Amino acid sequence: MSTSTEGRDRTRILRTALPSFRQALPGMLSGIATGLGAVALLATSAWLIARAAEQPPVLFLTIATVGVRAFALARAVFRYLERLYSHDAVFRQLATLRTDLLTRLIPRAPAGLAHRSRGSLLNAIVSDIDEMQNLSLRVVQPIVVAMTVCVITIAGTALLSPAAAVVLTCLLVLCCAGGAWTTTSLAGAAELALAPKRAALTASLIDYVQGFAVLSHFGAEPAARERIAVADADLTRTALRRSRGFGLSAALVALCAGLAVAGAIVVSAPIVSSEGAGGPTFAVVALVPLAIFEVVGTVPVALSHWRAVRSSADRLASLVPDHLPSEIPAENPAETRSAPRDGTRLTLQNVAAAWPGAAAATVKNVNLDVRPGEAVIIAGGSGAGKTTLANVLVRFLEYQGSYRIGGTEARDIADVHSLVGLCEQHPYLFDESIRQNLLFADDTATDERLLAVLDQVGLGSWVASRGGLDARVGERGTLVSGGQAQRLSLARALLRDFPILVLDEPTANVDPQRAEPLLRDMVEASRASGRSIIVITHGDVPDDLVDQRFSMREGRLV
Repeated sequence: MSTSTEGRDRTRILRTALPSFRQALPGMLSGIATGLGAVALLATSAWLIARAAEQPPVLFLTIATVGVRAFALARAVFRYLERLYSHDAVFRQLATLRTDLLTRLIPRAPAGLAHRSRGSLLNAIVSDIDEMQNLSLRVVQPIVVAMTVCVITIAGTALLSPAAAVVLTCLLVLCCAGGAWTTTSLAGAAELALAPKRAALTASLIDYVQGFAVLSHFGAEPAARERIAVADADLTRTALRRSRGFGLSAALVALCAGLAVAGAIVVSAPIVSSEGAGGPTFAVVALVPLAIFEVVGTVPVALSHWRAVRSSADRLASLVPDHLPSEIPAENPAETRSAPRDGTRLTLQNVAAAWPGAAAATVKNVNLDVRPGEAVIIAGGSGAGKTTLANVLVRFLEYQGSYRIGGTEARDIADVHSLVGLCEQHPYLFDESIRQNLLFADDTATDERLLAVLDQVGLGSWVASRGGLDARVGERGTLVSGGQAQRLSLARALLRDFPILVLDEPTANVDPQRAEPLLRDMVEASRASGRSIIVITHGDVPDDLVDQRFSMREGRLV
């Protein structure tokens, strides 16, 4: 993907993450009111204390006393409203961003995401999207609020002491520039590296937790735990470097605030004697910088958050760019039509296909004709292209040549996924009950139908021994065997009522003694329902189960 395309993708993600002006305005105004309330509170308090020291009649202090209470309450109220309005707008926009991400992610799955680790995907979908909330909350809004409050405060200070206003302006510029340089030079690299290192730690944790049994069996668990410790230490060092940059930036803000107070005292001292402004006015001019620098202190931090937000946007843009790889099927046009579900015939002519990013086609010049109700066996060794062909049949991969279902070209059919079902080599089982693992294939199925389908695939007695449909299968099916997982996958396919069923290595996770009975049950259960079935395997298949037999070598059927 070119640099210009990456920039456009990042810009689109940033725009999607940013609330509209109408949504952001209440939070912005509340933030400005909060900042002005803090400045007004300090100014009024300074004037009240200095004026009270002169011991005037108490009546002269009443308005200032009420003002202190009013500004203190207003600051708290507007701070609450700022959080309420700004977070409401941002969270609503994050929902839009997540929806947009998943909408563009789904057409790429699974073939377009095969090169992505589970840790990087999880980090992008969770952490990177969560980071995008900082675009409005910690980048745009703090800068807008700080600049607005600064302009109003400098204008008010200029009315009392133009010289103090000039000193305040110069130190505010120095604070923002120095803070930006400090965070960029000391924390910039750490911020950019933080998310990738967090993703590396997440990936290590996922691999450790999900592969704990295998790691323990082969004695590799200590090494895996050491990788987690190394990734965690690396992430900790990066976070500390980032914190040091923030700490120095905060120290610079405090230093500039002190210099602004000292400068205001020096340049404003003459107004007490020569212009007769009095001590209360002098106290206001001298102490207002303390409040304004508290607001401006968010600007260097905002610039730091901007780098993190932009880095997250870059990762999201690379994860789901606007353009689809040519190997991934594009969305079907509106005029597509459904193929007939009865008597469905599948025909391939000179079909070729490749995985995204592959240097050459994995499937080459494949010709296949599967009539309704037939059982076809495609055998071959690892790397021969069998799984690639399976992904072509269910339209996870784009193809060249002709692929027809019921006489209609597959790319012109809107619902190929409802016509051709795939039972994968490693079926995914949710950490739920047997019932719930079946119902997502047909949420209207009754318990009687579920039990009937389980009997059909040879799991009826096993389910009864487990206590019925409420028995859990464990995370990713850890409480069931490989053969039982394959049978549950077939049961889901039967519930979905696919006219054509593709079984990809159905006996790969089964003991050799049980492989043939499992394959026989799966083929007979499918054919009994009048389905066409394509079995992709590297093992032998009895002749009585086969209508057509092919061998795949180097991507070709022979």
